[in-house]
Amino acid sequence: MMSLIIRGSDMNATMIERRFLGIDDFSDYLGVPKGTLYVWVCQKKIPYLKIGKLLKFDMKEIEPWLKDKRFKEIH
Repeated sequence: MMSLIIRGSDMNATMIERRFLGIDDFSDYLGVPKGTLYVWVCQKKIPYLKIGKLLKFDMKEIEPWLKDKRFKEIH
């Protein structure tokens, strides 16, 4: 899960969970071009939220989605 450091001295810095990512951050996170993400959204291949005109990805929904996409080796 991604985290974000909030302002403060090093000793008093607070870590909070960054649950929702925008298209730029999510593209960097997955290493996938933004155009590909837009296609996946249009095809409803990936969980997403629309907040007004903003496209957001909920990491609590993305993590299970990623696990489901993992290739399972056959022994």
